[in-house]
Amino acid sequence: MSPDRQPAPGSAVSGPERTRVWQVPEPLAVHDARLGDGAVIALRRHGNPSGPRIVLSHGNSLAIDLYYPFWSQFADACDLVVYDLRNHGWNAPGPLRTHHVPTLIDDHLRIQDAIEQGFGKKPQAGVFHSLSGLVSLLSPTRGGEFTARVLFDPPLGEFGPAREECVEVARRAAKMTLARAERYPTRAEFAKVLREMLAFQHVVPGVRRLMARTTLRRSPDGDGYILRCPREYEAQIYRYGGQYAALIDFGALACPTMVMGADPAIPHTYFPTTELHHIPTVDYAYLPGGTHLLQLEQPEASAAATLDYLKANGLF
Repeated sequence: MSPDRQPAPGSAVSGPERTRVWQVPEPLAVHDARLGDGAVIALRRHGNPSGPRIVLSHGNSLAIDLYYPFWSQFADACDLVVYDLRNHGWNAPGPLRTHHVPTLIDDHLRIQDAIEQGFGKKPQAGVFHSLSGLVSLLSPTRGGEFTARVLFDPPLGEFGPAREECVEVARRAAKMTLARAERYPTRAEFAKVLREMLAFQHVVPGVRRLMARTTLRRSPDGDGYILRCPREYEAQIYRYGGQYAALIDFGALACPTMVMGADPAIPHTYFPTTELHHIPTVDYAYLPGGTHLLQLEQPEASAAATLDYLKANGLF
C-alpha cells in the first residue's frame, strides 16, 4: 500500500467543484527497481495489462500520483507503469549529494531494465513532464526504448537571450524554493498555500488537495507534515539541471518525440517557452491557455493530444 494512504476507489468523486476529490487507486502490482547506489524506486502498474504500455513520470518536487487526473484517462485502454524520481513521492529520501541530473540519467536506464524484469517486455511509449522529460532526452539511449515519446514542457532553453533568461528564472526558482516552509501543520494548510501560488491558479478542482496528499509525508517526530522531496533537493535541481539542456543532441533522437509546451501567448509561470519548430526531429505543439502544469490544468485535452500522437506513431 502506498505511503500515508488508505485503499480508495479509482474514480474521481464529483460533488460541488470546491469539494472534488481525486482518489488514486492502489496499483495492480509493484516492482522495486534497484539503482546504482542501492536506492530503490517503486514501479507501479495501473490500467489494463493487456493494452499497449505507457511509462510515465513527473516534474521536479512533484509526484506521479499527482498526475492521476491526466493518466487516469488512459487506464481503460493502456498498461500503465508509473514511477517517482528518486527522493520524490513513494521513494525514501537519500543523500543530497547524489541528487543531480547525471544520477537521474543512470536511474532512468536502470528503471527501464526493471520495467521489463517486473512486468515483461512489450512495445511502450514514454510520457514525461519537465525534469523527467529532460532526463529522457539526455539518456544515452536517445529514447530507443520507446515507440514514441510525449514530453510536457521540459526545461529547454535555446542559446542566446532565451538561455540567459532561463538561467535567471532557475536562480529565482531556487531562491524561492529555499524560502518556503518545510513543515506544515496539516495537509489542508498546505493546499491553502497552493491557492496563493501563481503556478496553481489554473489547475482543475481537487488538484491542490491531491498535491497535499501526494507530495507531503507525516513527519517522523509526529509534528505535522514535511515535503517528500525536501526543498534543498528541489532547489539543487533548479540551480544546475537546466545547464544540461545544452547536451541534448536533437539530431540523434531514436524515436518520434513530441514536445508539448506552454502556450506562448500567456505569461510564463516557469521557464520561457522554447519553440522547437526549427528542429526537424521534434514535433512541437501546445494547447491554448496551458502553462507548465498543463496536465493538471487540461487533463482530458492533454491526454487526447498524447493518444493522438502515440497512435500516429505506432503504439496502437
